[in-house]
Amino acid sequence: MNNINKPYYIAETAFHHEGNINFLENLIDDIAKLDIDAIKFHLLLDLEDYIVENHPAKEVLKKISLDQENWLNIFERVKTLGKEIVLLCNDLKSLKFANQIQDSFPIIGIELHSTGLNDLFLLEESIQFKKTIILGVGGSTFDEVQYAVDFLKSNNKNDILLIHGFQNYPTNYKDINFKRINLLSSAFGLPIGYADHTDPNDNKNKIISTLPILYGVNVIEKHITNVFGEKRIDAQAAIDLKTMEEVIELGNAIYKSIGENSIIFSEAELNYGNTGPMKKALVARREIKKGEILKKEDIAFKRTEESSPLSQKDFNKVVNAIALTDLKKDQILSFSNLEYKFQKPSFEQFFVK
Repeated sequence: MNNINKPYYIAETAFHHEGNINFLENLIDDIAKLDIDAIKFHLLLDLEDYIVENHPAKEVLKKISLDQENWLNIFERVKTLGKEIVLLCNDLKSLKFANQIQDSFPIIGIELHSTGLNDLFLLEESIQFKKTIILGVGGSTFDEVQYAVDFLKSNNKNDILLIHGFQNYPTNYKDINFKRINLLSSAFGLPIGYADHTDPNDNKNKIISTLPILYGVNVIEKHITNVFGEKRIDAQAAIDLKTMEEVIELGNAIYKSIGENSIIFSEAELNYGNTGPMKKALVARREIKKGEILKKEDIAFKRTEESSPLSQKDFNKVVNAIALTDLKKDQILSFSNLEYKFQKPSFEQFFVK
């Protein structure tokens, strides 16, 4: 994913399915109709490796987690629909499973969530993955990110993508801190994406979701639902399908407006800068007879209907030029109707007499 040079949209499903395979299949089918690039899934195969025995969320997580057979069917469905897959692996068994099947499905990246960013066992297993390793860095200190990046690079894993953003059910856009994107990208020399979790009912959601594109971010992740308004897990940050269409449209428009680091003008800008119709051209301020020497006061800057071969900065070249023909008032000046006299510089100051 390091070579992505245009907006890449990831549809996040998380645990929105709540363990209902039919719900997830329908969600995938609806998501696949959008112009998104990848669908992201949360894998949790070994609860004992993820959470302590007496944790109050354990029973809920056990109920909403899918097994390997279900995931294989889901991945096959995504493959048939022509979308790529991102897998967030919460436990070691899930990560090993992802590595085992990586050649059978279009798995473009595996993610280590910020909750396990420095989990040594996950880091060790992640180096077996052949494509992009995504590091969720929301809520992580600089040292924690450094530890994970250094470990991967020391094991010759350089295809790394950082993901900025965190879930706060929903996240207040005032807490996002987009400036950290450039800080992290510069500090680690790595590309960075943005996972948005702002309130789907906030009218600023679409612009907040796409603003990072102005910071050079090309990977945008959004939670998506096809039952907007229904109380389900992870619904607090999930936008509906129509809103996702609008996010993609807005994001692509922002990307196109950025342009390139180039001084080469587009055809539209060339037309806008055309001397004569747009920029003022050098014209005769009065009628000028053939053989007259043009003075400064004989020249004017005016917009014309026709294009001029001379630019405004050629003014000094026109001063003291000789009219080759009779010139009418407001006639465009050029070296086809003027004789330019090159002013040879004097070097007398360098010689002692």
